Amino acid sequence: MMRRRHLFALALTPWMPDAKAAPAARGRPPRLVTVHGSLTEIAFALQAEATLVGTDTTSAYPPAAQQTTKVGYMRSLSAEGLLALQPTAVLGTEEAGPAVVLAQIRAAGIPVTLTASRHRFEDVTDKIHLIAQATGRAPAGRDVAASLERQWQTMQAHVARTTASRVARKAAPPRVLFVMAHGGAALTAGTDTAADAVLGLVGASNALTGVRGYRALNAEAAVAAQPDVVLTTTESLAFVGGTERFWQQPGLALTPAARHQRLIALDAMGLLGFGPRMPAVLDDLRRQLA
Repeated sequence: MMRRRHLFALALTPWMPDAKAAPAARGRPPRLVTVHGSLTEIAFALQAEATLVGTDTTSAYPPAAQQTTKVGYMRSLSAEGLLALQPTAVLGTEEAGPAVVLAQIRAAGIPVTLTASRHRFEDVTDKIHLIAQATGRAPAGRDVAASLERQWQTMQAHVARTTASRVARKAAPPRVLFVMAHGGAALTAGTDTAADAVLGLVGASNALTGVRGYRALNAEAAVAAQPDVVLTTTESLAFVGGTERFWQQPGLALTPAARHQRLIALDAMGLLGFGPRMPAVLDDLRRQLA
């Protein structure tokens, strides 16, 4: 439930290199705590999972990540519990906190490096370089980054062709409403969110206009948005009890998306986390929107 309730907090921020964030370079065996699912995924992608002595509760992929020692939710870290793992570095995103806990960790002599995000593909490669530096796996980092770059370029070429075809046909891009229900009230995503950025990257239009950030879903807004498609997460479907109950969220049954049963559900971290699965997951989204 903790993971479901907080997976929507996936807005990230450009990472600022910390000279202390590369313990491997000083000959010490890295003992890392990663405080975001995307960073944990990258460690596994670099076959550096043995360096992880702790991860946060958003780190659920790959499945082996669920067996790592958990330090709690990324916004509610405990200095005592984290320091007990004797890490050589803590790597996270700007959502990590509370700030007082991060200050205590730094005061104990443990480097803390937080990433920032522009909600672009480059965020993924920045994170790869950070983890590669911290784990002493620079060659593997370059290989993984190059592979993902090729996947990304292929996906973007498909988006460009689809967009050109729409323009030639004078057709509008699909209007997509992002709805997330990981606990409590269902949320929709306006501008300045990872969901909004993702929609733009696949050539779709965010049906929710005039709203910044995440807002509670209400019937009036859902009907006014008139989405062709509703995008959600697999975690949301599981939380509400399946597709039929999902359409019972406020106002959704009255939308064109519901009339045509256009619902797309994808893994939350893969979709919104700007991690190594991003090219594949967004290509899947692109194909389903075509």
